[in-house]
Amino acid sequence: MQRWRGLEDLPSGWGRCVATIGVFDGVHRGHQELIKRAVQIAADRKVPSVLLTFDPHPSEVVRPGSHPAQLTTLRRKAELVESLGVDAFCVLPFTPELSKVTADEFVHEVLVERLHIAAVVVGENFTFGNRALGNVELLTKLGHRFGFSTEGAKLVTADSSGEITFSSTYIRACIDAGDAQAAQAALGRPHRLEGIIVRGDGRGHELGFPTANLSTPRFAAVPADGVYACQFTLLNNLKRGPLTAAVSVGTNPTFSGRERRVEAFVLDVDEDFYGQRVAIDFIERLRAMEKFPSSEALVEEMHKDVARTRALLNGE
Repeated sequence: MQRWRGLEDLPSGWGRCVATIGVFDGVHRGHQELIKRAVQIAADRKVPSVLLTFDPHPSEVVRPGSHPAQLTTLRRKAELVESLGVDAFCVLPFTPELSKVTADEFVHEVLVERLHIAAVVVGENFTFGNRALGNVELLTKLGHRFGFSTEGAKLVTADSSGEITFSSTYIRACIDAGDAQAAQAALGRPHRLEGIIVRGDGRGHELGFPTANLSTPRFAAVPADGVYACQFTLLNNLKRGPLTAAVSVGTNPTFSGRERRVEAFVLDVDEDFYGQRVAIDFIERLRAMEKFPSSEALVEEMHKDVARTRALLNGE
């Protein structure tokens, strides 16, 4: 898959394509159906498929301070999109200048003049352009003028209970509530946090549970405080496969902590992960964060957390 940062990265002689446009945060099951549809139309027309997305999130530019919790990093988004068969992943830097471009100008200058779209597939509630005045109806109208087709699709997927509509907002709410299983059902995979392992205060080592402390990106969607059964993956050593971890999210109230942390105790591994880039996939919440009367009581509960994690993920 080709990856472009801005339209300047388009290869010379770029021909026609099928595009899908959106933020696609989470690349959830609804997004997946939308993207697959664009890829299918592109294959039918024998042209490349392009996913056009934005960075940073448009809301942060239009309304500073309103950036929603981020379900996927840009790197992770590209990986997920590539797995769905997209030919080119194009990131448009969302600037104050771009926010002022009208919907008509965006279609003419970006979609027609630069991307040469033959078709565009978007969510049925998709809006774009200055003041979000562009929508599927306008895309359809302009498509008749400029020679491209428009498809506004529902962000749904079907299962035994019928059609289910998914949204990034719903998934953020699940994560904020600590409902890792509901988030996984909507995403089609566990919710993931990525980051670098940094030095902690060493208290976990003193208690017999040395932890790897994850430094997360600024807007990362960190789950609600609690203890979770997770998978722990070294992103610079994927051949090693996922490791099993009991992960604590919170301030460690037993020791009057104030800084909110994500701390992973990796089972059956005696290793210092400092400086490594890792991913933590949240499988199930084991319990809420609690303040224990003593460190001994905390250690006793941590043993139970590890046993439950082992049983859930390793079947032991």
